[in-house]
Amino acid sequence: MSSLRLTALDALHRALGATMTDFAGWDMPLRYGSEREEHLAVRTKAGLFDLSHMGEITVTGPQAGEMLDHALVGFVSALGVLRARYTMICAEDGGILDDLIVYRLREDAFLVVANASNAQLVLDELIARAKGFDAVVTDDRDTYALIAVQGPEATAILADTTDADLPGLKYYAILPARVAGRDVLLARTGYTGEDGFEIFCHPVDAEEIWQALTTAGEGRGLVPCGLSCRDTLRLEAGMPLYGHELSTDLTPFDAGLGRVVRFDKTTNEGAFIGRKALEQAAAAAEALRAEGGAPRVLVGLVSDGKRVPRAEYTVVSADGAPIGRITSGAPSPTLGQPIAMAYVDAAHAAPGTTVAVDVRGKHEPVRVVALPFYKRAR
Repeated sequence: MSSLRLTALDALHRALGATMTDFAGWDMPLRYGSEREEHLAVRTKAGLFDLSHMGEITVTGPQAGEMLDHALVGFVSALGVLRARYTMICAEDGGILDDLIVYRLREDAFLVVANASNAQLVLDELIARAKGFDAVVTDDRDTYALIAVQGPEATAILADTTDADLPGLKYYAILPARVAGRDVLLARTGYTGEDGFEIFCHPVDAEEIWQALTTAGEGRGLVPCGLSCRDTLRLEAGMPLYGHELSTDLTPFDAGLGRVVRFDKTTNEGAFIGRKALEQAAAAAEALRAEGGAPRVLVGLVSDGKRVPRAEYTVVSADGAPIGRITSGAPSPTLGQPIAMAYVDAAHAAPGTTVAVDVRGKHEPVRVVALPFYKRAR
C-alpha cells in the first residue's frame, strides 16, 4: 500500500489519465499527455495545476509581523494587508532553508507558503522562532487545497467563475473571494512566468472549482498540466527551485537574491536569525565587486545542439577547466533548444561568452545568456 499523501483531486487526476509521481511524499500528476503541449498551452492559452502539495502555515497574533521579521530575512511587518512578498528563511549561518511567499491576510494574520519538500522544516523552525512573541504558528496544510490557472487566457477563464475584481487584483496580491460559489483566497501569483492566479480553497471544494474552471476553459485552450511542464515553465522564466538553485550551502547573496534580505527592518531592533552571517556575506560580495571580481554567478546557458545540459553537469571553460555546475536544465519548448541555469565563475558570466558543458565526457558548446530566457509581453 502506498504511503504517499493524496491531494483532494487525486481521483480526478487518475480519471484524466495522468501519469503520477512521488514528489516530496505526495502522489502528484507529472503529466496528462504531452508535457510539451501542456507547456505551450500555458504560454499561449492557459493551464490548470493542482498545487495542493505546497505547505501552508498561518501565523496570527498581535506580534505576528514582528515574529516573522525575526524569523525571515524579509521586512514582513511592512507588508500591506492583502499583499504578498517573496522571501526566505535562513539558518544562523545564512544558508537558505527555503524560499517562501508570505501573504498578509489581516493586520494580525499572515499565510506563509513553503515548498512541499521543506514544509515540515519551515513549520518546525517557525514554531521555534515564535518563542517570546505574542504569535501563534498553525499548520494549515490540511486546511487548503491549492489550484492554479496560468496563462494569457487565465483572467478570462477565471472571470466566468467569480465576480471578484480581477483587473483590480494586482500582481502579488490576494483577496477573499468566491469561485464557483465557494469561499476561497484568490492570489495573483504563480510560478510559470505567465499571468495567472492561485486559488486557496477548502479541500472538499477543490473538485467543484477544478471542474468549473475546466468548463470555463472550454474553447479557450485550457488544459490540465502536471509538474513536468511546471518545471520547464519556471526554468524558462529564470525562477529558482529549492534543491537546485537554492540550498543550505548558499546564502541569498550567493544566489544573486540579496535583494530579499532587508537589513533596514525597524522591528526587533533590526535583528533577525542569520543577520550576522548575511552581513558578512554581503560585505564579502561587495569587496569582491570592488576588486573587479565576483563570486560565482547564476547565469542562463543556451545550446545550439541537441544534448541537454542536466543538473550537476560540470561547466568548463574553452581550455577545459571546470568553472561551474548546472543547477537545472531541460529542452525549452518555447525556444526550441536546450537551456540550463548554472553557477559559473564571474569571469565567464558575461552574456555572449562561449563555454561548454561536460555531457558524459564530451564538451558541448553553450552560450551564456542573461536570465530569464523568456519574459511575457506585458
